[in-house]
Amino acid sequence: MSVKKLLAVLLLCIVLFLLGVFLFYRLTRQLPPNRQSTANLPAIGPVSPSSHPRVAPPAARGQPTGEAPSKKETPAEAGFVLRPGETLEYNANIPKLNSTVADLKIVAVEKKTSGGKGSWHLQAFAHTENPYRMVFELDDRFDSYSEAGTMTGLQYEMHLSERGQKVDSVERLLSLAGDPPPPGTSAARVLPGTRDPLGMLEYLRGVDWNRTGEVRGPVYDGRKLYEVRAVLVGKSARVSVPAGKFDATKIEIHVLDNGAEMKDAHFLLYLSNDSARLPVLMEAVLPVATARVELTKAM
Repeated sequence: MSVKKLLAVLLLCIVLFLLGVFLFYRLTRQLPPNRQSTANLPAIGPVSPSSHPRVAPPAARGQPTGEAPSKKETPAEAGFVLRPGETLEYNANIPKLNSTVADLKIVAVEKKTSGGKGSWHLQAFAHTENPYRMVFELDDRFDSYSEAGTMTGLQYEMHLSERGQKVDSVERLLSLAGDPPPPGTSAARVLPGTRDPLGMLEYLRGVDWNRTGEVRGPVYDGRKLYEVRAVLVGKSARVSVPAGKFDATKIEIHVLDNGAEMKDAHFLLYLSNDSARLPVLMEAVLPVATARVELTKAM
């Protein structure tokens, strides 16, 4: 495979680790403005490591099921509290290229309280590095507004600049068909409990993996809704990244579209075994190469 194709694959993987935009890149290169999206998948709560419940097939598009997520919430990780202002910086690379291809930054901008309810504003930035910008120029920003605690999505924004083409999408995640979106936004009709990619990543940091072996739930990626399964693989993985050496919990990520799992990639997430629960390493094992997103700095 050419360097150009390997680079494109890596960039797809970076945004998948935000658990959604990978699929956006694969399926579309432009978002129509002022559209309404309807996505339907069953909202599935946590399951025990030994149980494998059958997943009901999604309803036909345009026919919301109205099914509520499981009332049983995944136990929160003791001691984990997301800190306002937390900034995590990453290098993305393909070992075959032996150099940094892109950098990624994830920021917990602030936590707000309105009407007695808290919400988080999260941001992620992705940029390709020289000399790879010559073959794939990318400068993207993603904004997530999610409920505190559950990290259920409220609003998801994509501000994309790729190869000189710019796309801006601001969508309000609405589970009730009659709710109008606020002015200046489009409506994404989703199931209750749907998270966006950034919200899902932060949610996984808060799961008590000592008591839970698997969690499932719908994730909206800015285009459509998928089911994400996160499965505990190990609790004592040793990870070495530019930010240091960590004992980490190893989690395998599965993405399903209309009940069928994506088979062209294998994804792993490593969370540090301390109170910060840092995502220290994210890997995508592909048929042609392995992509790594490594923590370089946590502030």
